[in-house]
Amino acid sequence: MLRLSALDVEDLAVISAQMQDAVLLAGDMSYAPKRRQFVLLANRFAWDETETPQRRRTGLHFDRVLSVKTLGMGHLEKDEVLSLLSVTFAETDAPSGEVLLTFSDGATVRLAVECLECQLADLGPAWAAQAVPQHPLDEEDLP
Repeated sequence: MLRLSALDVEDLAVISAQMQDAVLLAGDMSYAPKRRQFVLLANRFAWDETETPQRRRTGLHFDRVLSVKTLGMGHLEKDEVLSLLSVTFAETDAPSGEVLLTFSDGATVRLAVECLECQLADLGPAWAAQAVPQHPLDEEDLP
């Protein structure tokens, strides 16, 4: 079971790699403005497990969040499934910046943050994954 924290771009890259191909319901994300916290619950693919494909229920939260904006998500119902592709951070006025959660089909969540402060925690046991996520090669990756 993983427990990771990110306070800089390098740390966040590790969390992004662990969360790549996590699936979640659109309704499993929430923003608490008074607490300045954005939280999501997802079923992450356990890339660190090499023997048998597994998924784990995982919580990911960001603190010191000033605002949340979404793109390409207005039409989604709470029970629609999203696949997380990446989590990145761009500094705007150090140490503040924007966290970008990029999902398949062009959906994105943009968090304006005072500074980067993120935690990931697996919440329970793993279960067998139905399949291993596949990523088509880009043309530039071809020989």
